Amino acid sequence: MCLKEELTNKEIATRLGANPATVLHHVRKLVATGFLEAQGARAGARGALEVPYLATRKSWRLNLDASDLRLRSAMIGAFVSEVGQVPASAEVEISRLGVRLGREDHDRLLQLIRDFLDEVAGREAAEDAIQYSIFVAVHPDPVQG
Repeated sequence: MCLKEELTNKEIATRLGANPATVLHHVRKLVATGFLEAQGARAGARGALEVPYLATRKSWRLNLDASDLRLRSAMIGAFVSEVGQVPASAEVEISRLGVRLGREDHDRLLQLIRDFLDEVAGREAAEDAIQYSIFVAVHPDPVQG
């Protein structure tokens, strides 16, 4: 939400339909980890100073082991929440593919994905470019066949 426009904690909470105190906790974590950056304070609707935040465009990857179920669930939940906010008229491409890979092919697949994401993230956006989000997960299939 803060990629193209500065938003205050209250504005973020309103858009998410969430408690501002809870959102502030997460905003502070995002600032501390470099994903959001505080902008200059501005006067709010009632004259009080508000701090807007802007995304830094920092990208991230996580390699999660089996003990990180809570973090995995949070990441997938964030993806589901984002997709849920996409207007019904917009195109959302979702694919799932089950494959059998040896270690070398698995490592090559991950490298191809990383290289592609790095390439796309490094491109200069055209004036009329549309912002997209990409979510990729590669995991062992729990139903081995």
